[in-house]
Amino acid sequence: MNQERWKKIDELFEAALARQGEARAEFLKGECGDDVTLRQEVESLLAHQQPTGRFIPTMIQEAAELLPFESSALSRRRDARFIPGTVIAGRYRVIGLLGKGGMGEVYRADDLKLAQAVALKFLPEKLAQDKTMRERFHREVRIARQISHPNVCRVFDIGEAQGQTFLSMEYIDGEDLATLLRRIGRLPESKAVEIAAQLCSGLAAAHSEGVLHRDLKPANVMIDGRGRAKITDFGLAGLAEDFEGAEVRAGTPAYMAPEQLAGKEVTARSDIYALGLVLYEVFTGKKVFTASSFDELMRLHESSQPPSISEHAKGVDPLVERVILRCLERDPQNRPVSVSQVAAALPGGDPLAAAIAAGETPSPEMVAAAPKKGALKPAIALSCLVGGIAMLVFMMFASMRVSPQNRIPFNKSAEVLSEKANEIINKFGYTDAPAERHYRFYADYSYFDYYVREDSSPKKFANIESGQPLFCVFIERQSPNTFEVRMTGNGLWAFDSQAESGQRTISLDTRGRLVEFSAVPPQFAEQSDTKADFSTAFQAAELNLAKFKDVSPNWTPPNAFDERKAWEGSMPDNEEIPLRVETASFQGKIVFFKLIYPWTKPDSDGSLTYTTRDWVGVFVFFGILWGIIVTAIFLAWKNLKSGSGDRKGAFKVSLAVFVLTFLGWVFSLNHVPSFFPELDRITLGFRSALYLSVLTCIMYLALEPIVRRNLPDLIVSWNRLLAGEFADPLVGRDVLLGTLVGTGHITLIYAGFYTERLVHGDFRFYFFTGALVSLRSWTAGVLSIAGGGFAYGLMFICILAVLFLLFRRRLFAGLVIFTLMVTVQILLFTQSWVYLPFTLTIATILCLAIARLGLMTMVVAQTVFMWLESTLLTTNFSAWYASGMLLTMGLIIALLAYGCKISLANQSLLGDRLLKDV
Repeated sequence: MNQERWKKIDELFEAALARQGEARAEFLKGECGDDVTLRQEVESLLAHQQPTGRFIPTMIQEAAELLPFESSALSRRRDARFIPGTVIAGRYRVIGLLGKGGMGEVYRADDLKLAQAVALKFLPEKLAQDKTMRERFHREVRIARQISHPNVCRVFDIGEAQGQTFLSMEYIDGEDLATLLRRIGRLPESKAVEIAAQLCSGLAAAHSEGVLHRDLKPANVMIDGRGRAKITDFGLAGLAEDFEGAEVRAGTPAYMAPEQLAGKEVTARSDIYALGLVLYEVFTGKKVFTASSFDELMRLHESSQPPSISEHAKGVDPLVERVILRCLERDPQNRPVSVSQVAAALPGGDPLAAAIAAGETPSPEMVAAAPKKGALKPAIALSCLVGGIAMLVFMMFASMRVSPQNRIPFNKSAEVLSEKANEIINKFGYTDAPAERHYRFYADYSYFDYYVREDSSPKKFANIESGQPLFCVFIERQSPNTFEVRMTGNGLWAFDSQAESGQRTISLDTRGRLVEFSAVPPQFAEQSDTKADFSTAFQAAELNLAKFKDVSPNWTPPNAFDERKAWEGSMPDNEEIPLRVETASFQGKIVFFKLIYPWTKPDSDGSLTYTTRDWVGVFVFFGILWGIIVTAIFLAWKNLKSGSGDRKGAFKVSLAVFVLTFLGWVFSLNHVPSFFPELDRITLGFRSALYLSVLTCIMYLALEPIVRRNLPDLIVSWNRLLAGEFADPLVGRDVLLGTLVGTGHITLIYAGFYTERLVHGDFRFYFFTGALVSLRSWTAGVLSIAGGGFAYGLMFICILAVLFLLFRRRLFAGLVIFTLMVTVQILLFTQSWVYLPFTLTIATILCLAIARLGLMTMVVAQTVFMWLESTLLTTNFSAWYASGMLLTMGLIIALLAYGCKISLANQSLLGDRLLKDV
């Protein structure tokens, strides 16, 4: 636009201003004719004219730009108000006119006092007489001087010369961004990212002072000789509360936000919208919207979607396009909350640091986009991999000394023992095939409680190596009808009491010897005088009846009987231990057989006795547990109400927990070809999975916003995983370290028990009867444990988040967690001083993982811990349970290998060291 063009626009504006309605429209149509651009400029002026004087106190798109003059010196001298060499205010020597626009003239001058180049800005002569414009000029100086930043043009002072007001500012040897883009098109992407970051930095500095620019556009951005961007022209800037009414619409329409065009409001997010328009041009060389009239421009801003950046520029980073399109959201609430967030989302930005510095809560997407790479050095990654495998090997060897499965006769699998049980039942006369059966191993601690707590000598432990006294027992229940299953407190499923006719339950030791049998007689039966042959039961128990003497029975069978007998003798493997045998029969069939040891108690006396220490431990543990649940419910409700909860992330996590837990139940339950019993079982699994998934969802909604606001580094890898970035180095690092923490936890337990055995000389044990033994139980256990791992990992982070809110220091929160862990461990699990160092080490490792590595690490650690805890370990690979162990080991090694490879971020594991000497 040249001077003649601007003069014509000014004349048409003055003439149109005196007309109204249709008269004005007819006048413009006749004067502008087919010149659409001319009419658009005049209409823009009319739309934004203010009732504060003859001239409008705002700028429009072209009128506000500094107008470059012709290159000839003659033209410059003719248009310039001050000729070169003129000394203004006794201090500034004019070098030449830099430019001229609707809002002023700018000269280059030398500051004679400070001996540096400056720029002097004068109001146009006709605007200098307007009181409102002079006020605005003074305000520009006041506001601009508040902002000191390398990417903002500095304003020095204000003065007067020959009755003209001027301001002195930083001289920028370069060109404005609008001219640069017209000259070269779009900037190279690397330079565009650099300029975008500088614009964000400068605009953020203004916003930090509460100043809105309101006229951010390429013409108001200078690029100096070193390629740095500087935001200029704060003539329309001010505080948000200063703008109301018609003042809201001041600015350049083409770079206004929809709410500003509509005259509703102007906020920091309005500047962010303008920033998005500028960045769009920087990366594409094209304007977002091109309109032939002001009305069309408003319609485009309010209803049209910006064209994709990829339509104009190929290969632009998706991060760039995503953040620019967010800036250009029509609804201000959907735009980034601050310029810092825009800068953070650009390639190379730091979303967490920027958001936290601005006092904001970063979004899950921002957390996932954090620049923390997470790649490990090859030596560290390899050490973690080797260390994890070494710990697995150590546990296998330690298990030979401290795990019962490697000390007792445990050569028969559950399937083999089930066959043995059926043989015995058939010999007892129960030849009908059951409709359903269920079996598993159970731990029997009665011998340990009876003898070992009083006398833990090695001989007492050695007694179990023959299979009896019992430490592990196989139990099978059979029924002529399908079972009525129910859920038990330990997460397993069990049966109601045996009461239905035809049901029978048999217990065997691990060698397959009969320990106990009971059967429910038929409800209707003819009278019979047939006597039972109890020798069959003695043979099944591998007892010599001749070595037992008859005694009066004193144990009442649980079901109906017509004959009852008892014997006393001694255990065949340990003759010093007395043994009593109680039996009963009904019409010639054995309905009750039980080996009674000195430590056997009636069911009514079988409740566990707790010491004061036990009760304290239980109360502390469940106090923490229920405290977490109640606090989580409150915080989840609060976060949902405030809208800060990550509902999408919570849904993904709870869905994963539900699917894994439900599938675990499907594999663990017996399935029968009967609709309603099967429906009951599926419903039971559904309820269990729903319960755990809802609990997980509540904890996630409760802690995730708190962690995201205060400790976002703990969930960076977690959010990347939720976003599907499985190959991210940080995800790999945390999976690797989580696997290492879980493996190390179990390793320390084995090491502690092994040390106790060396010190005390007795048999310290570590045994989990719900082991991952058969392929079916292994699949069920792996799935359900993985589902539970989410909940347990979240629980630890939830404790940290709540404690952080209380203490506002991560260190203090970690120390409290350490204290709670050690207290619970000592009260419930530590039996001697020998184990105490291992307790402290376990608590230390877990606290460091919680406070420094975060959610992903803890979820993986808890999952791996429970997998190993429920696996029977051995070095005897021919053992029937070795297959389950190898599957678990393979799964854990796969996690270690995955974490090691991904955490390297494509680095060579051995580097080029092996090739240096070649």
